[in-house]
Amino acid sequence: MDSIGHIIQRQRKRKNMTQEALGEQVFVTKQAVSKWETGVSQT
Repeated sequence: MDSIGHIIQRQRKRKNMTQEALGEQVFVTKQAVSKWETGVSQT
């Protein structure tokens, strides 16, 4: 079973988006997106 971070990363890459671009879409920093993808933070 994939973690939520892995799913976020896979879908982001599938859409050829950077972490920064995804962060802008959801109003968070690229660091927050990175933490989600690595499992450091889920909020």
